[in-house]
Amino acid sequence: MSSGRIIFLITFFLTLLLIDLYVFQAYKASFQDNSTKKKKRRNRIYWTVSLTTFTAAALVTFLNVHHVLRTIVLVLFMLLNFSKLFAVPILLFDDLRRGLFIGVKKIRDLFSTASEIAHRDPQDEIDQEAERETEEIELAPHSLSRSQFLSRAALISASIPFATMSFGIIDGVYDYKVKRVKLRLPNLPKSFEGLKIGQISDIHSGSFYSKKAVNGGIDLLLAEKPDAVFFTGDLVNEQTDEVRDYMDIFSRVKTPLGVYSTLGNHDYGDYKQWASPQAKKQNLDDLKQVHKRMGWDLLMNEHRFIEQGGDKLAIIGIENWGTGRFPKYGRMDLATPGTEDAAVRLLLSHDPSHWRAQVLKDYPQIDAMFAGHTHGMQFGIQFGSFQWSPIQYVYPEWAGFYKEGNQQLYVNVGYGFLGYPGRVGIYPEITIFELTKEV
Repeated sequence: MSSGRIIFLITFFLTLLLIDLYVFQAYKASFQDNSTKKKKRRNRIYWTVSLTTFTAAALVTFLNVHHVLRTIVLVLFMLLNFSKLFAVPILLFDDLRRGLFIGVKKIRDLFSTASEIAHRDPQDEIDQEAERETEEIELAPHSLSRSQFLSRAALISASIPFATMSFGIIDGVYDYKVKRVKLRLPNLPKSFEGLKIGQISDIHSGSFYSKKAVNGGIDLLLAEKPDAVFFTGDLVNEQTDEVRDYMDIFSRVKTPLGVYSTLGNHDYGDYKQWASPQAKKQNLDDLKQVHKRMGWDLLMNEHRFIEQGGDKLAIIGIENWGTGRFPKYGRMDLATPGTEDAAVRLLLSHDPSHWRAQVLKDYPQIDAMFAGHTHGMQFGIQFGSFQWSPIQYVYPEWAGFYKEGNQQLYVNVGYGFLGYPGRVGIYPEITIFELTKEV
């Protein structure tokens, strides 16, 4: 691990710890009982949970542990700390409110006339302060001060995302949804009318923890009886070994016209430190062999034809090509030559940013592109034609169908998950396309 990454992680943990200390003040202010014993017990529980998760997260980050254990620990850590962030705005508002009140009071006192100060009876101030304290004590069992109310509101606001994300782990992560889409292609030959193509993407096999659930998703895909299947990248998280226990499941995906696959940014081993460049290369070679052993036709900047009734449909598959920090291994200039005779050209490219950055501008012959990558951030809303996710502020095309001119794009939000082992509102997807010439 590089020194820069170590410094970043230490800074990250310290920042979260400071936020934890800040939220702890709200935790203390939210309880009114005067029992010192209860207060100490509550505080001890809070810090036992907090420091245990901090310590465990630091250990699995800096030490080499099994990826499943690392995922469990880091997810619990992020659930707790991400939820606490929702309390911070309310606490800041309370602190600003009190600071403003104190500031106004001090300014008012500074501008009090000397005569008022001189004639003020100190005993009156003592009596008034005692009266206020008595009122607070009398009201305490029955009402909350404004600060106590806001402190409790802050804790409630933190509990809502915690509960929601916990439910997403329990209920949403394997709740596969089959989406049926009519893909209208004006150039489609009659021999391909009604052809059914299935798409899955972003399996991320290193994140799975239930073979039964994963197998159930494949049952749903096969029940649709697709003529062909496209897989648009990210079979693993970091290394090929992750897919070993799931090869028998994904090997079940067989269709009359074949299963065509491509690579995603996670498939290259770029997010893992390898003992040598040779080890990294061997990992990628092993992953290519996995596709072959499963019976999937991996397209590495190349194309294949499906022929029916003398007509050709070109399936073009490129390696990962993404804007920003993502690697650009894809070579359209290698994959497209030779497809000129095909009536329709379908492109498999993992990252949807490739569509706007290159395909729309330079490759007008591509009729439709199939992508994944975004996961829909595994969080958002999809209701009828309406959809929203924070990921849309990063990827303009992040889920579903897009069209510009004569070119189309479909973004699948993924079969698996990465990092957060859950989905809230954006469920794992199996897409079934029916090709048609109808307008």
